[in-house]
Amino acid sequence: MSAELSPEPQPKQPTVSLPAIDPATVSVRTGTIYPDPFKATVAGRQKQALGNALGLKNFGVNQVTLAPGGASALRHWHTKQDEFIYVLSGEITLVTEAGEQVLGAGMAAGFPAGQANGHQLVNRTDVEAVYLEVGDRLPGDEVIYPDVDLAGQQSYGWQLTHKDGTPLA
Repeated sequence: MSAELSPEPQPKQPTVSLPAIDPATVSVRTGTIYPDPFKATVAGRQKQALGNALGLKNFGVNQVTLAPGGASALRHWHTKQDEFIYVLSGEITLVTEAGEQVLGAGMAAGFPAGQANGHQLVNRTDVEAVYLEVGDRLPGDEVIYPDVDLAGQQSYGWQLTHKDGTPLA
């Protein structure tokens, strides 16, 4: 008669939450801190804060969808924040001091902090475009808008003023 052996008890594995998300589960943000009349510029923009959803603290990652005719922002540059974009789908036109360049899926662009190269992304096609935007969160950053009377300072969130520092009405 042979004896059946019971399997050795296995130690319990701790339950681990994987550091991954499905971007489709991240809420969509369509608002802006821009005052009137600048709000219309970004009316076709939707953002999903992927970095926030993952608990990232030192830099932000947004998945941005631009509707046809939509723009990422007013043309701007940052004093302390590096910015990076990577196009996932569609085509967007990058507008900078040097002119315009069409970016398609798989292309990337970067904007080093402190370089006075105002930039913005515009969807001039008839289909949505999707890209990732990445930027650091260094305190004391300022944003300069070369085409309009607007300036931004980061101090516990963004505050917008006129370029001379007076409050917006």
